[in-house]
Amino acid sequence: MTHPVPAQQRALLRRITPVRLIFLGFLLVTGIGTGLLLLPAATVEGEQTDLIHALFTATSALCVTGLTVLDTGSHWSGMGQAVILALIQLGGFGVMTFATVVGMLVLGRLSLRSKLLAAAEAKSLGLADLRSLILGIVKISLLVEAVLALILTLRFFFSYDMGLGEALWQGVFHSVSAFNNAGFSLFSDSMMGFVSDPVICFALSVAIILGGLGFPVILQLRRRFRTPRLWSMHTRIVLWATAVLLLGGTCMILALEWSNPDTLGPLHWSDKLLAGFFQSVQTRTAGFNSIDISAMEPTTWLGMDVLMFIGGAPAGTAGGIKVTTFAVLLFIVFAELRGGAAVNIFGKRLSRAVHRQAIAVVLLAAALVVLSTGALMHVTGLPLDMVLFETVSAFATVGLSTGITADLPVSGQLLLVLLMFIGRVGPITFASALALRERRTMYELPKERPIIG
Repeated sequence: MTHPVPAQQRALLRRITPVRLIFLGFLLVTGIGTGLLLLPAATVEGEQTDLIHALFTATSALCVTGLTVLDTGSHWSGMGQAVILALIQLGGFGVMTFATVVGMLVLGRLSLRSKLLAAAEAKSLGLADLRSLILGIVKISLLVEAVLALILTLRFFFSYDMGLGEALWQGVFHSVSAFNNAGFSLFSDSMMGFVSDPVICFALSVAIILGGLGFPVILQLRRRFRTPRLWSMHTRIVLWATAVLLLGGTCMILALEWSNPDTLGPLHWSDKLLAGFFQSVQTRTAGFNSIDISAMEPTTWLGMDVLMFIGGAPAGTAGGIKVTTFAVLLFIVFAELRGGAAVNIFGKRLSRAVHRQAIAVVLLAAALVVLSTGALMHVTGLPLDMVLFETVSAFATVGLSTGITADLPVSGQLLLVLLMFIGRVGPITFASALALRERRTMYELPKERPIIG
């Protein structure tokens, strides 16, 4: 026999929104991670961690950013590194799960609130669809990480004279960091020591790309890989935009850095191609680097700013405004240039509500980056190109740096902490709030238009 749920509990369930859940969850885990990293056992003997550095590291790990103020391999003990790894896994898995569920809600395939209310009334879970969705994300995540960990472990063990235990830990740590697009590395120079190693560079790149595609795309490719005509508009946009941006980023880095004596210049031409591709992949929000970012040309930084700002796909471990948002704006521009009455993408018409959502996300993200860049310039007195790179990297949860992060004042580091947090949960929660709170009005006001351009 079931009993009705009290009105107060029903009201509480109605107030549970995805936005509140994700923000509160991230705040709670960030606090726990900061506390664990402050423990003496989290650092190697002779090292100490203050509150700001612990908070910065915990936020960067949970938001899968990769910006660091302390050397991950030499400052943190095995326990500290394990805490960072756990935060990376929780951050990547949590965002991927949340964004996937919200995507299903928007598409009308699930109604989480109604299912929760019904389950509460019936005193049963009643969330089979949701459970299977989460289990699918867990299985795919662990499978990709396990395969990559095995490849990296074998490579480190047989080619770099590491003991089995060290090779295994390096393999596991970097596989989790790569698939979750975190960019944390136990090597002081990130992946610069492996700039000419195609096995490590390609293995990391594949995992990063998969993590950046998002679970809905991976799931559809797994089920309908041989029938592209059945792919959704979302999958087509993500694959198309990812390929274009990866190729464009590779060509840009190669063209601008080919003769730079401090980056690609000394490398053999084949290693230059590998390094250019690897760095293009990282700029899409992963954060590893196989060449010295601080020695790059300012023009390259600017091009990477654009790539970082765009980021990866929704419902994945990447950050930024997302490739779908960028693609929607691009198709809107094309439609306007052609004088079309509607925006058509791959044979389907795009909803006008999506136009407004994409424009709102981009404008708010750009405003946040501009204001943060101005504030950081005021606090530090550093040049625009370096500060802009740092703020975009923090907002887009990339983790690449021109080398100024550790030397920033406390106020500057706290600003980056805020940017990382907003950049990780902000675009997802804002976009979902716009989509889920859409309502129809029963009237329309008279039309009028200003002069544009």
